[in-house]
Amino acid sequence: MTEHDIEQLISRMTLAEKLGQMTQVQPHGRDQEERVRQGGAGSLINVVGDDAYHYQWLAVEHSRLGIPLLLGRDVIHGFQTVFPIPLGQAAAFDPERVRQAAAHSAREAGAAGVNWTFSPMLDVARDPRWGRIAESFGEDPLLISRLGVAMVQGYQQEGVAACAKHFVGYGAAEGGRDYSATDLAPRALLDTYLPPFLAAQQAGVMTVMSAFNDLDGVPATGHEDLIRGTLKNRWGFDGLVVSDWCSVTEMIAHGFCEDAAAAARAGVSAGVDMEMASTSYLDHIAGLIEQGLLDIALVDDAVRRILRIKARLGLFQHPYGDPGRTQPQRPVATQLARSLARDSCVLLKNEQGLPLGEHARRVAVIGPMADAPGEQLGCWVFDGERQHSQTVFAALQERLGAQRVVHARGLEHCRSHDLDGLEAAVALARSAEVVVLCLGEDAGLSGEAHCRAHLDLPGAQQTLLEAVAATGVPVVLVIMAGRPLVLGPVLPHAQAVLYAWHPGSQGGPAIVDLLCGESPSGRLPVSFPRSVGQIPIFYNHKNTGRPPHPDAPSIPSGTPLDPSGFFAAYLDEDHRPLFPFGFGLGYTRFEYRDLQLSASQLTPGGTLCASVLLSNAGHRSATEVVQLYVRDLVGSVTRPVRELKDFQRISLQPGESQRVSFELHTDALRFHDRHLRQVCESGRFELWIGPDSASGPSAVFELMASQA
Repeated sequence: MTEHDIEQLISRMTLAEKLGQMTQVQPHGRDQEERVRQGGAGSLINVVGDDAYHYQWLAVEHSRLGIPLLLGRDVIHGFQTVFPIPLGQAAAFDPERVRQAAAHSAREAGAAGVNWTFSPMLDVARDPRWGRIAESFGEDPLLISRLGVAMVQGYQQEGVAACAKHFVGYGAAEGGRDYSATDLAPRALLDTYLPPFLAAQQAGVMTVMSAFNDLDGVPATGHEDLIRGTLKNRWGFDGLVVSDWCSVTEMIAHGFCEDAAAAARAGVSAGVDMEMASTSYLDHIAGLIEQGLLDIALVDDAVRRILRIKARLGLFQHPYGDPGRTQPQRPVATQLARSLARDSCVLLKNEQGLPLGEHARRVAVIGPMADAPGEQLGCWVFDGERQHSQTVFAALQERLGAQRVVHARGLEHCRSHDLDGLEAAVALARSAEVVVLCLGEDAGLSGEAHCRAHLDLPGAQQTLLEAVAATGVPVVLVIMAGRPLVLGPVLPHAQAVLYAWHPGSQGGPAIVDLLCGESPSGRLPVSFPRSVGQIPIFYNHKNTGRPPHPDAPSIPSGTPLDPSGFFAAYLDEDHRPLFPFGFGLGYTRFEYRDLQLSASQLTPGGTLCASVLLSNAGHRSATEVVQLYVRDLVGSVTRPVRELKDFQRISLQPGESQRVSFELHTDALRFHDRHLRQVCESGRFELWIGPDSASGPSAVFELMASQA
C-alpha cells in the first residue's frame, strides 16, 4: 500500500472510524467484537493464538473498510522461549546475540498472531530500586543505543513492529519509585536520555511509546515539544506514537488536565497517535473538533501514521501473517537462550571453588532459587513455557550425575522468614565437598510497580547464607535477581559469587556450563552500590570541584574541619561503587599493554585509531569485553569523568595475544553546550582501553580547532 493509497483510504473513513484507528483496546467478549466489526478499534492488546486470528478475521472480513488490526503484546525478553531479562542481556555486551534473540522472539510471537511488541525499553536506568531496571539495558546511553538498535532490527526483520519506550526520562523517576516525577535538565535530556531513542529512530523503529512520568511539570504523554517537536518534526519520525497504559487519562491525576476531554486534547496535540486502554479519544475527540478545540488535521495525521505502520508490516496483503516468515525452531532457540544466558552471567568474586573440579565428588545445591523454574524466568513472562525451564539443580544432576548432586531448599521461597528447613540444609552442606547456594529475588520482586527501598537479600536468605558458610564447606553463591543488590554483607560468606540476573528458560544449563569450566564473560551494565545510601551511583558522573581522591574509601571520623578535608564523599561509606560498570571476572587473567594512538592530534571530522595489545596470561581460553572510554578534560560545560565510546568481545586462547583496535571519529566527542547547540570542542582528551570503567591504560590526545 502506497502513501497515495493511504490518503485514499483516509478520505473514505468516517470520523468514528478514524477515532477507532486511534484506539487500542483489550478483548472483552461480544462488546469488543462488535466494536471491531464497526471499525471502532485500530489495535488490540494482549490477544494471542486463536483469539488473535479471530479478531483479525473480524476486522478484515466483517468491518466496512476491512482495515487489519495491530495486535500488541509485551514480548520483553522472549515469547515461548524465555531469554535473560534485558538487563542480563546487556551484560553480554553482544548486540548481534541480542538481535538474534529478538528475531526468534518475533518468530514465535508472529506464529501466535502478534504483530507488534512493546519493546525495547530504552530508558537510562541508574537507580536499582526502580523495578523496571530489569527491563532496561542499564546505565550507559551508548550501550543502550547499540542493544536497542539490535533489538529493533531483530523484531522487525521478522515482521513484528518494535516499540521504543518510554519516551522519555522514565528511568529517572524520583527515589526509584515507578511513575514518579522526573526532574531533568535540558542538557541531560539531550546528551543522556534522548540518544537511545534517536538511535532507534535512525534504525527505522516503527513505533514509540510515551512515558508515565512528567518532565519538569509536563506529563510525557502531553509533552508537545518532545513528541511532536523533537521526535516527529526535528528527527523526522514518521511512525506512530502510542500512549502507555491509560497514560492519557492519567494526566488528570497529574493535575495537568481537568477531565478526560482535556486529556484527549492534550494527548492528540502532543502527538500521541493511539491511546492504550483508556478511551478518551473515542469519547471526546469528536466533540472537541465540533467545538473548534481540536483540528481534524491532527486526527488525520495520527490515522495516517497508524495506517502507514500497518502497510509497512504488510498487513493489508497478509493480515494473518506472512506465509514466507521463517518458523520458530525449538533446538535453535534452546541453544541461543543457553548461550545468551551463559554470556550474561557476571563473575564478581572467585577466591576458591570455581570452576568445580573432580574433587567435588558431592555437590550440595541449596537455596530457594536452586530449583525454581518459574522464578528464574523473571518479570514480564506471559507466554513462557515454564515446563521447558531448566534449573541449576536439574542441570547439575544431568551434568555430574544424580548420585553426586543433592538438594535442599533451605527456605520455601525467596521472601520466606520460616527457618524450618535451615537445619536440613546445613546438614546437607556438611556432607558435601562444595555448596552451590542459589539465592536472590523471585520474579515478582522486579518489573513494573515492583520497586524496593531495601536492596538486601529478601526474607531470611542472609541467615541461610551465614549458616551454610559456617560449616566451613566452600560456598559458590549464584544470585538470580532483576536488579543489582547490595552485596557487602554477602561477599564475606562466599568463596565465589556468580551474578546470573534472571537468566530465562535455559538459565540452569548456562550456569552449570560456567560452574563446570567455561569462563564467564559477562560484564556489569550497571554499577553495583555498596549501600542504598549511595544511590544513584553511576560511572559517567561529573567530577565536581572537590572530587575525592580515587583511593580514599571515605573521610575518616574526626577529620579536622579545614578545606583540605571537604570532598564529594561520605563520612560513613566509600564513594566508589562496590563493583563498577563494565566489571566482570573470568577463569583467566587478561593483560592490557602498549596502548597506541595513531596520532596525538585530531582534526574535526577526522578519525583516531586507538589500539592496545591484549594478552591471555592465564591457562584457560576465555572472552574479554574490551572497552574504550574517553574524557573531555575541559569543556564549555562540565563533562563526565568517563564515557563509553566503543566495546568489543575478544576471544583468546591461553598465551595468545591480539592487538585490539578502535576507530574514534570526532562525532563521538560531540555534546550540547550551554546554549544547547551540539558541538565538538577543541581541547585535550584522555582515552582508556580496559576491562571496565575504573581501570585500563590511558593516553592523551588533542582535538584541534576547526579552521575558519
